[in-house]
Amino acid sequence: MNATVFRREHFNAAHRLHNPEWDEETNRRIFGKCNNPNFHGHNYLLEVAVKGPIDNETGYVIDMKILRDIIREEVTERYDHKNLNLDTADFKTLNPTAENIAAVIWNRISGRINNEYKLTVRLYETERNFVEFTGE
Repeated sequence: MNATVFRREHFNAAHRLHNPEWDEETNRRIFGKCNNPNFHGHNYLLEVAVKGPIDNETGYVIDMKILRDIIREEVTERYDHKNLNLDTADFKTLNPTAENIAAVIWNRISGRINNEYKLTVRLYETERNFVEFTGE
């Protein structure tokens, strides 16, 4: 039997969407307000879903305390109250779009859990804007 378990966490971070290969006008046209040279911030909501077999002995797919600790170590402690462009190695050369942030988070978490599980990361940048990444 398979089940999917979910864990939610929050983190607050600033970023600027900017492609250094483009001129300032192109960046402003493509990224709009998100290209503000003084950055802007979001209160991100992160949902992590882990799908896999229910262990016969524990009744768990994955111990939620372990999942919580992985998310805190790989995401919250790394990104909360940070400027993603300036304060994190992950986004020094990678544009911190919601899509790229979700992919980086997926890679960080997937490296810490058993590969028999299907991992899905859903990142809400706002109540209306969110992205889902499954590693596919």
